[in-house]
Amino acid sequence: MNFGLNQNISHNGEVYHIQTEDGGRMNPVVTTVLFKGGSIVASKKTAYEDILKSEKLDVVISEIIREQHTLVLKQLKSGLFERKKTEEGEDKGCP
Repeated sequence: MNFGLNQNISHNGEVYHIQTEDGGRMNPVVTTVLFKGGSIVASKKTAYEDILKSEKLDVVISEIIREQHTLVLKQLKSGLFERKKTEEGEDKGCP
């Protein structure tokens, strides 16, 4: 399959880039990475090896990509990553 989403978003005066990609059948994982200024702020992965034989694999992967991308965007807008950085001294990634 190997497709994904890329989006630049402004939040609190900073520009972030959210990238969500499918690893394909050889690496069945959807990965979302949130960047700020070229540095990784957070990442989230969802494995899907358990559904590789699904007749609607393309549809399901598309849904996973959209949902995961949207989740990280919502977490950014909610201030989650600023709170985590303040509370922990560094970002630990997406919950």
